[in-house]
Amino acid sequence: MAKIVSRIIKTRKAPTPSAPYSQGVQVNDIIYISGQLGTDPSTGELVGNGDVIEEAGRALDSIKGILEEAGLTMDHIIRTTILLADIKDFGRVNELYGKYFTKGTYPARAAYQVVAVPKNGRIEIEAIAADGGIEDQAKL
Repeated sequence: MAKIVSRIIKTRKAPTPSAPYSQGVQVNDIIYISGQLGTDPSTGELVGNGDVIEEAGRALDSIKGILEEAGLTMDHIIRTTILLADIKDFGRVNELYGKYFTKGTYPARAAYQVVAVPKNGRIEIEAIAADGGIEDQAKL
């Protein structure tokens, strides 16, 4: 049986959890990143005064920081889940989201409207990454 190796990933580039969870957990070559809000890591407060794009950018920057702590990049993400307070924001969020990845190496994704996002936020994003990342099959 293969040995399972895990470690907790912590960084100051993402908000410190205010509940019993980790920013990220690596199990062998897979990194599970907890849902990130648009929270400023230094203050613990939401950014953007209710602007979903500001919150989305901050959440994605937090994910990027967690990945950097693990020695990875956004292009190592294989799946994301986006939780929106209002699905009508999806188009605007999608435009920003695409800028965080190399064209052609986008991860699998799901997006949902939810009844509420923690801290009365507009968005929460979680991710799963793999050490090895994604390659565009069309280029192989």
